[in-house]
Amino acid sequence: MSDLTARFTQAQADANTLPERPDNDTLLKLYALYKQATQGDVTGDQPGVFDFVKRAKYDAWAAMRGTPAQSAMEQYVALVGSLRR
Repeated sequence: MSDLTARFTQAQADANTLPERPDNDTLLKLYALYKQATQGDVTGDQPGVFDFVKRAKYDAWAAMRGTPAQSAMEQYVALVGSLRR
């Protein structure tokens, strides 16, 4: 396991034990970075406008399109680290 993968795995665990719940925009950013790092670019059709939660998640992930998995992992680790302070 590479150092980045180990830090990413630890950041996933740390994200579940944050001292405060992040705001919705930060949660969407975490979601999008995680999905981009683990699954790559978003696939499938964009959810309908009235499915607010799924649409927001899809749009956040779609905004990461083209970001390499390694970069998404690094950003995820940094974001979780900033939230733990």
